[in-house]
Amino acid sequence: MKQLDPKTLYRQSVDLGALDEAADAFDAVPEQPRFTAPLSEQAREVAALFSDRPISRRLLAGAVRALDFAALGGLGVATLWLTGSDFDAMRLGAVAIGAALAVVLAQAAEGYQISAFRDFAFQLGRVVAAWAMLFAGAAALAFFAGRVEAGEGAAAARWFVGGLLWFAASRLVLTRLVEGWTRDGRLERRAVIVGGGKLAEEVIRGLEAQPGNDIRICGIFDDRTDERSPAMVEGYPKLGTIPELVEFGRITKLDMLIVALPISAAVRVQQLLHKLWVLPVDIRLSAHADKLKFRPRNYTYEGSLPFIDVVDKPLADWDAVTKRAFDLVVGTLALVALAPVMVGAAIAVKATSKGPVFFRQKRFGFNNEVISVWKFRSMFTDRCDFEVKQAVTKGDPRVTPVGRFIRKTSIDELPQLFNVLMGELSLVGPRPHAVNAQTENHLWDTVVDGYFARHKVKPGVTGWAQINGWRGEIDTPEKIRRRVEHDIYYIENWSILFDLKILALTPFRLLDTRNAY
Repeated sequence: MKQLDPKTLYRQSVDLGALDEAADAFDAVPEQPRFTAPLSEQAREVAALFSDRPISRRLLAGAVRALDFAALGGLGVATLWLTGSDFDAMRLGAVAIGAALAVVLAQAAEGYQISAFRDFAFQLGRVVAAWAMLFAGAAALAFFAGRVEAGEGAAAARWFVGGLLWFAASRLVLTRLVEGWTRDGRLERRAVIVGGGKLAEEVIRGLEAQPGNDIRICGIFDDRTDERSPAMVEGYPKLGTIPELVEFGRITKLDMLIVALPISAAVRVQQLLHKLWVLPVDIRLSAHADKLKFRPRNYTYEGSLPFIDVVDKPLADWDAVTKRAFDLVVGTLALVALAPVMVGAAIAVKATSKGPVFFRQKRFGFNNEVISVWKFRSMFTDRCDFEVKQAVTKGDPRVTPVGRFIRKTSIDELPQLFNVLMGELSLVGPRPHAVNAQTENHLWDTVVDGYFARHKVKPGVTGWAQINGWRGEIDTPEKIRRRVEHDIYYIENWSILFDLKILALTPFRLLDTRNAY
């Protein structure tokens, strides 16, 4: 779907027929949970324009570097094979070092900038110059070292030509892809301005004046309704209030919230951040018009505009790729290793009570999207509680005899490995809670302030809270508060080593079945 600018959308808003495509895209967005505020029609239309997931510039540049290294290394090995050279450690090492140096030189020549990817001739010139510089340096080094051999020279020439062909072909394809992604707005960081008026106007002007600016403003949200917050600021419409921004952030693939309020308005800023930190986005506080003077290292800059980093999106860019790769590899191995246990559980469930083997339950996923989590059925079919309005208690008559065993041992959770492979869950993360989970007739998001911040990452099959004994029945507000505390700690301190630690401890913690019914 071709992206429209919010300014254009605002001008066309009187003609709903012109927005059919945007409306159709919005209809495809799943129904959102209960806690969100209703959006205006205009905000819904803008949200539909930004429903496609953006492409990280950092990931794209890194992927191109990795492809170049792999392709050039592969061409070097192929050249050795075609020329009949020995595959000794020295030659293979020279190929690897050459491929790595080519990437480093191309990086130094700005060949991996997104702006370069948009211009075929420019980027090709940069990477070819880096490739030629590498071979010129290698030739000069070989000459002065007195190691010029005809066979090796011919192999190097073939590798050089192969590299030229790779760069020409790959950059042609890359340019076409980047042009398409740019037209669709997928290579831009999508931002919302929080707070209207003059300061928002200055921020927008400053951003749009920056050459090569990649921040795409989706709209403005502000609680104020007086003259300090007009309906339009620099051509961008005010789409709603702060509670509506939380809803907007759920259904729109946003990257950044820019708070356009003076730092001196500490109470107001704190109130806003308290509401917005539950969203999985970067939150930046505009500092260009404030009288407080920090040292430069306290700022980050978009061009010449200074910002204070308040909240960073968890698991962004390569962290997200690393965690997903970890989930796929370890999840697949776990599924293979636990297949006999799962088959045995399936047979036991089917043989001892009527009904299906599996049970699907609606739970909160990443960014509060509602997902269907797979479990082995542990209750009698006619007593299953799909909405989880009544938690399972000790001696619960709804649970089958086999169900009691698989719940105590957490075997009933093993089918969630399929959710992991589908990308709905992670191996480690905050446990996915049921949509209607309650304690003392209170929904959990009303019991714990900031409850939904635990959904800033994918939920997990196991988690830090469970490792620390907070699993099983939640019959008091204190238990859910402690779970959320541990979940937030995990999000703020994530690392692959932390995930490995939790996975390693999980089997031992499962031996404690005091709260598992």
